[in-house]
Amino acid sequence: MSLPTYSECKDSGAPWLGVVPRHWSVRRLKNIFEIRKRIAGEVGHQVLSITQRGVKIKDIESNDGQLSMDYSKYQLVEPGDFAMNHMDLLTGYVDISPYAGVTSPDYRVFAIRDERDCEPRYFLYLLQNGYQQKIFYAFGQGSSEFGRWRFPTDEFKNFRFPFPPREEQSAIASFLDRETAKIDALIAEQEKLLTLLAEKRQATISHAVTKGLNPDAPMKDSGVAWLGEVPAHWTVTRMKHLIREGIAGPYGSSLTKSMYVASGYRVYGQQQVIPNDFSIGDYYISQDKFSEMTRYLVRPNDVLISVMGTIGRAALVPADAEPGIINPRLVLYRVKEALIAPKYLQVFINNPTSQKYFSLAAQGTTMEGLNMVSIGELGIPLPPLDEQQEILEFIVEETSHLDALNSEATRAIELLKERRTALISAAVTGQIDVRALA
Repeated sequence: MSLPTYSECKDSGAPWLGVVPRHWSVRRLKNIFEIRKRIAGEVGHQVLSITQRGVKIKDIESNDGQLSMDYSKYQLVEPGDFAMNHMDLLTGYVDISPYAGVTSPDYRVFAIRDERDCEPRYFLYLLQNGYQQKIFYAFGQGSSEFGRWRFPTDEFKNFRFPFPPREEQSAIASFLDRETAKIDALIAEQEKLLTLLAEKRQATISHAVTKGLNPDAPMKDSGVAWLGEVPAHWTVTRMKHLIREGIAGPYGSSLTKSMYVASGYRVYGQQQVIPNDFSIGDYYISQDKFSEMTRYLVRPNDVLISVMGTIGRAALVPADAEPGIINPRLVLYRVKEALIAPKYLQVFINNPTSQKYFSLAAQGTTMEGLNMVSIGELGIPLPPLDEQQEILEFIVEETSHLDALNSEATRAIELLKERRTALISAAVTGQIDVRALA
């Protein structure tokens, strides 16, 4: 969609802004906003967090995130106040608070000086655009590598914003409210599609490895409550009977992070297993340390399972994996390949049915996580080897189609978000004229 532009423009005097419509002015933020620093002096107020999804009420009972020992030292926020996390210009944000409460004294709370001249929604779009387009980042100070790239008070006060007439501010804000709502609705549709595709993917795999590919095959009771019926010609066995070797990762002081070096032999962990990507990771041990720990060496077709944190996820070691060992958060299995294909075991472990079993198994342990005993008791409905291969080929074909749709939806979301950001930036800085469209 091509949008009209202003016929006459002038230099704004602000390098980040460039030209603006001739009838607009440019003002410093200190002339638009008043910074308010009002310490509560008492407890009992709602505690507010400034997130990239807006100002939220913090659940201080959950013990999640950073908690303060004394909320009486927090600053007050009134409904309609602007609240800004200016301490980190990469992950911080700004919003108009719909709530009364308190927020960190390190944040910046401010309000419009005269709403007769200013439409708050227009200036909120401008401020949020400063984060989204990393405009403020160029004026920051601090240590960006430690997440402390802040927007100093003097830079904030003297920062120059475009200043259209009041009625034009309202027109721009109304236009953006309407158009971004349309874009957000399209994004929500694509996100819903991603959810449906993920559910379809899981259901396809789960059905294939528990019911097979033939809908007319005779069925029998598996004898395992959470499995239900399986094809009559399949066997049902415990995982421990399909394993020729199982090795738990090194516990105790035999491998600690202090032993890691810049290069050498890889140490494989959940970075490889959960996203199933052996190309990532930067943990290494020396030649000498590796020689001591060859028991934990990974080999092609080993099945690695995470047993701590995110439990029960499995990865198959590829043929081109660099030499290395597993860390304490993994266990390693080598299967009896006359009974089960290593890839088939990995796929079965990752299906939702197995994941439910692992969740229940972990609840019954004295330590947080899985152990090799509970993993060994996993019931596996086992088709003949040739049928395992047919099922794996079917899964590859079906999930490839679903993954392609997933990629399309993900790309659509990226493009819609880019469109949203570009539209806001163009409207609030006077690159397009939306007065007639509002």
